[in-house]
Amino acid sequence: MTIGELPTVWSLSHEDALAGWRALWWSVGPDNELAVILVQERNLHRSPYIKGWIGWRVSAPCDGLLVVVTDGVEHRTTVTGINQSTSHLVFLTWSRFLLTSGRSRQGKNGSWDANAVLYSPGGYPMNHICLGEDIDYVIADRNGGIWTAHGDQGIYGHHPASRAGLARWNTDGDHTWTPQRLPVLPLGGNAAATEGTLAWHAWYSPEGAFLTRVDPATGEESNWINPVRDTDGITVRGNRMILTHRFRNRPGVELNHAELIDDAWVVTAQERLSLPGPMGMRCTQGRDGALWLRGGDTWIRISI
Repeated sequence: MTIGELPTVWSLSHEDALAGWRALWWSVGPDNELAVILVQERNLHRSPYIKGWIGWRVSAPCDGLLVVVTDGVEHRTTVTGINQSTSHLVFLTWSRFLLTSGRSRQGKNGSWDANAVLYSPGGYPMNHICLGEDIDYVIADRNGGIWTAHGDQGIYGHHPASRAGLARWNTDGDHTWTPQRLPVLPLGGNAAATEGTLAWHAWYSPEGAFLTRVDPATGEESNWINPVRDTDGITVRGNRMILTHRFRNRPGVELNHAELIDDAWVVTAQERLSLPGPMGMRCTQGRDGALWLRGGDTWIRISI
């Protein structure tokens, strides 16, 4: 498949780029909406050590734009009060959304600082909540649940919900699920996806890489060895899965097609895909058997 044949969902326009807008955090909503936050470059500073969009940081609290693309139709909403520490966007049910940072601090009284802001569909802050320490990734399910994976500073930190490595929350900031049957303690998260009402996690530990599926209705979890150790994206449909491995800061990605055979995930085919721009960290998301890829400032969608 050539770049011109890629199923493109949305790209940052030449007019937006000339007007100073930079596409930063993004998310795919429970109903397969693509959501992207745009911020004016004058409100940003760029790390000389981090390539790609993830190297941009808000230099002071500012406003931005939320672009939501549904079935090719684009809708824009002004977002007020974007914090300097923002690092993730989560698009929720009923057009609400979260902007989160990866860190939280515990105060002298034992309470934890909020590290996520819940926004109304109109782009105004509604609530401030804490989603634990050291968030590697975050995704929402179609019932309003928020799933997080935590890095080593959260797992070996002080927040009780972060210590298991994986967690589920509601929009009030209540911790609603913690794993009970992981084969080993995680060290960090690679990727997440949803499949219907189910949540999938790809995570790693010193003992290897693993996949976990959770049914939020029962809390039941299932675990497998990940056949692709350096996974940075997954999507699942039934007994089939695509696992990605990006070529760091280059315009290409390896797609690993896997099947569940005798209760083990086995890679059955591999292909390389060229993208319109380089892929960095947090450039892949999975929803209901669809894989969303960000190459530069262009988003494409591939289905199993």
